[in-house]
Amino acid sequence: MDMIQYRSIEEAELKRSLFAGFIRRQKVTDCWRRENGKWVVREDPFIDDWTQVDYQKLITCLKNTISTGGFVYGAFQGDILKGFTSVEAAMFGGEQGYLDLSCIHVSEDMRGKGIGRTLFLAAMDWAREHGGRKLYISAHSAVETQAFYHAMGCVEAEVYNQAHVEEEPYDCQLECRL
Repeated sequence: MDMIQYRSIEEAELKRSLFAGFIRRQKVTDCWRRENGKWVVREDPFIDDWTQVDYQKLITCLKNTISTGGFVYGAFQGDILKGFTSVEAAMFGGEQGYLDLSCIHVSEDMRGKGIGRTLFLAAMDWAREHGGRKLYISAHSAVETQAFYHAMGCVEAEVYNQAHVEEEPYDCQLECRL
Protein backbone atom coordinates (compact mmCIF):
# COMPACT_ATOMS: atom_id res chain seq x y z
CA MET A 1 0.00 0.00 0.00
CA ASP A 2 1.29 3.45 -0.94
CA MET A 3 1.95 5.99 1.79
CA ILE A 4 -0.57 8.77 2.16
CA GLN A 5 0.64 12.10 0.78
CA TYR A 6 -1.01 15.36 1.83
CA ARG A 7 -1.16 18.49 -0.30
CA SER A 8 -3.28 21.42 -1.38
CA ILE A 9 -5.76 20.71 -4.15
CA GLU A 10 -5.71 23.17 -7.05
CA GLU A 11 -8.88 24.49 -8.66
CA ALA A 12 -7.97 22.91 -12.03
CA GLU A 13 -7.93 19.44 -10.39
CA LEU A 14 -11.54 19.74 -9.21
CA LYS A 15 -13.27 17.49 -11.70
CA ARG A 16 -15.49 14.46 -11.18
CA SER A 17 -12.53 12.21 -12.08
CA LEU A 18 -10.64 13.42 -8.96
CA PHE A 19 -13.23 11.53 -6.86
CA ALA A 20 -13.16 8.30 -8.91
CA GLY A 21 -11.41 6.36 -6.10
CA PHE A 22 -13.22 8.11 -3.25
CA ILE A 23 -15.97 6.18 -1.43
CA ARG A 24 -18.29 8.52 0.50
CA ARG A 25 -20.54 5.71 1.79
CA GLN A 26 -21.28 5.80 5.52
CA LYS A 27 -23.57 3.31 7.21
CA VAL A 28 -25.29 5.18 10.03
CA THR A 29 -27.20 3.49 12.86
CA ASP A 30 -27.40 6.00 15.72
CA CYS A 31 -27.43 9.80 15.68
CA TRP A 32 -27.28 12.58 18.23
CA ARG A 33 -30.49 14.62 18.50
CA ARG A 34 -31.29 17.65 20.63
CA GLU A 35 -34.54 17.02 22.51
CA ASN A 36 -35.91 19.32 25.21
CA GLY A 37 -32.56 21.11 25.45
CA LYS A 38 -30.52 17.91 25.94
CA TRP A 39 -28.42 15.82 23.58
CA VAL A 40 -29.59 12.20 23.29
CA VAL A 41 -28.69 9.30 21.00
CA ARG A 42 -31.53 8.02 18.82
CA GLU A 43 -31.66 5.13 16.40
CA ASP A 44 -31.92 6.52 12.86
CA PRO A 45 -30.46 3.95 10.43
CA PHE A 46 -29.60 4.99 6.88
CA ILE A 47 -26.80 4.88 4.33
CA ASP A 48 -25.21 8.25 3.57
CA ASP A 49 -23.75 8.45 0.09
CA TRP A 50 -23.41 11.00 -2.69
CA THR A 51 -25.16 11.06 -6.05
CA GLN A 52 -23.60 12.45 -9.22
CA VAL A 53 -25.51 15.69 -8.52
CA ASP A 54 -24.01 15.80 -5.01
CA TYR A 55 -20.50 15.43 -6.46
CA GLN A 56 -21.12 18.25 -8.93
CA LYS A 57 -22.37 20.49 -6.11
CA LEU A 58 -19.30 19.56 -4.03
CA ILE A 59 -16.95 20.40 -6.92
CA THR A 60 -18.67 23.78 -7.41
CA CYS A 61 -18.39 24.52 -3.68
CA LEU A 62 -14.72 23.53 -3.49
CA LYS A 63 -13.88 25.66 -6.56
CA ASN A 64 -15.63 28.57 -4.86
CA THR A 65 -13.63 27.96 -1.67
CA ILE A 66 -10.38 28.21 -3.61
CA SER A 67 -11.44 31.22 -5.72
CA THR A 68 -12.46 33.15 -2.59
CA GLY A 69 -9.13 32.52 -0.84
CA GLY A 70 -10.03 29.46 1.23
CA PHE A 71 -8.23 26.18 1.87
CA VAL A 72 -8.77 22.86 0.07
CA TYR A 73 -6.40 20.09 1.10
CA GLY A 74 -6.29 16.41 0.21
CA ALA A 75 -4.93 13.05 1.27
CA PHE A 76 -3.73 10.95 -1.66
CA GLN A 77 -2.76 7.30 -1.95
CA GLY A 78 -0.65 7.43 -5.08
CA ASP A 79 -2.78 9.59 -7.39
CA ILE A 80 -6.06 8.59 -5.74
CA LEU A 81 -7.88 11.04 -3.48
CA LYS A 82 -8.73 9.31 -0.18
CA GLY A 83 -9.66 12.28 1.99
CA PHE A 84 -10.10 16.04 1.85
CA THR A 85 -10.95 19.08 3.91
CA SER A 86 -11.85 22.68 3.21
CA VAL A 87 -11.99 25.90 5.22
CA GLU A 88 -13.75 29.04 4.01
CA ALA A 89 -11.81 32.32 4.10
CA ALA A 90 -14.65 34.55 5.34
CA MET A 91 -14.68 35.07 9.09
CA PHE A 92 -18.02 35.26 10.93
CA GLY A 93 -19.48 35.15 14.42
CA GLY A 94 -18.13 38.49 15.63
CA GLU A 95 -15.86 38.02 18.65
CA GLN A 96 -16.00 34.24 18.13
CA GLY A 97 -13.74 34.69 15.09
CA TYR A 98 -15.13 31.61 13.35
CA LEU A 99 -13.71 30.17 10.13
CA ASP A 100 -15.97 27.56 8.59
CA LEU A 101 -14.67 24.00 8.21
CA SER A 102 -16.97 23.43 5.24
CA CYS A 103 -15.84 19.86 4.44
CA ILE A 104 -13.89 17.00 5.88
CA HIS A 105 -14.37 13.52 4.46
CA VAL A 106 -12.34 10.32 4.38
CA SER A 107 -13.00 7.53 1.91
CA GLU A 108 -14.81 4.56 3.48
CA ASP A 109 -11.90 2.21 2.72
CA MET A 110 -9.41 4.46 4.56
CA ARG A 111 -11.25 5.42 7.75
CA GLY A 112 -9.63 4.71 11.11
CA LYS A 113 -6.08 5.25 9.83
CA GLY A 114 -5.50 8.79 11.13
CA ILE A 115 -6.24 10.56 7.84
CA GLY A 116 -9.15 12.54 9.30
CA ARG A 117 -7.00 13.67 12.22
CA THR A 118 -4.21 14.84 9.89
CA LEU A 119 -6.68 16.70 7.67
CA PHE A 120 -8.37 18.31 10.68
CA LEU A 121 -5.04 19.47 12.13
CA ALA A 122 -4.07 20.94 8.73
CA ALA A 123 -7.41 22.81 8.63
CA MET A 124 -6.77 24.13 12.16
CA ASP A 125 -3.27 25.30 11.21
CA TRP A 126 -4.57 27.10 8.11
CA ALA A 127 -7.40 28.75 10.05
CA ARG A 128 -5.02 29.90 12.80
CA GLU A 129 -2.59 31.31 10.21
CA HIS A 130 -5.50 33.23 8.64
CA GLY A 131 -6.60 34.93 11.85
CA GLY A 132 -9.34 32.58 13.01
CA ARG A 133 -9.97 32.07 16.71
CA LYS A 134 -12.14 28.96 16.26
CA LEU A 135 -13.15 26.51 13.56
CA TYR A 136 -16.91 26.26 13.08
CA ILE A 137 -18.28 22.87 12.02
CA SER A 138 -21.81 21.98 10.97
CA ALA A 139 -21.24 18.27 11.53
CA HIS A 140 -23.11 15.10 10.64
CA SER A 141 -24.94 13.84 13.72
CA ALA A 142 -23.87 10.19 13.38
CA VAL A 143 -22.45 8.88 16.67
CA GLU A 144 -19.15 7.89 14.99
CA THR A 145 -18.77 11.29 13.33
CA GLN A 146 -19.44 13.11 16.59
CA ALA A 147 -16.93 10.86 18.39
CA PHE A 148 -14.27 11.99 15.89
CA TYR A 149 -15.00 15.68 16.42
CA HIS A 150 -15.07 15.37 20.19
CA ALA A 151 -11.74 13.51 20.09
CA MET A 152 -10.38 16.49 18.14
CA GLY A 153 -11.47 18.86 20.93
CA CYS A 154 -14.71 20.14 19.43
CA VAL A 155 -17.59 21.28 21.63
CA GLU A 156 -21.05 22.65 20.92
CA ALA A 157 -20.79 26.06 19.22
CA GLU A 158 -21.36 29.07 21.43
CA VAL A 159 -23.08 30.86 18.54
CA TYR A 160 -24.94 28.94 15.83
CA ASN A 161 -24.63 29.85 12.16
CA GLN A 162 -28.31 30.03 11.19
CA ALA A 163 -27.65 29.31 7.50
CA HIS A 164 -26.03 25.99 8.45
CA VAL A 165 -28.87 25.12 10.83
CA GLU A 166 -31.44 25.76 8.09
CA GLU A 167 -29.49 23.82 5.45
CA GLU A 168 -28.89 20.75 7.67
CA PRO A 169 -31.28 20.85 10.65
CA TYR A 170 -30.02 17.52 12.06
CA ASP A 171 -26.34 18.53 12.01
CA CYS A 172 -24.58 19.28 15.29
CA GLN A 173 -23.16 22.81 15.37
CA LEU A 174 -19.64 22.62 16.78
CA GLU A 175 -16.58 24.75 17.34
CA CYS A 176 -12.93 24.04 17.99
CA ARG A 177 -10.67 26.62 19.62
CA LEU A 178 -7.53 27.31 17.65
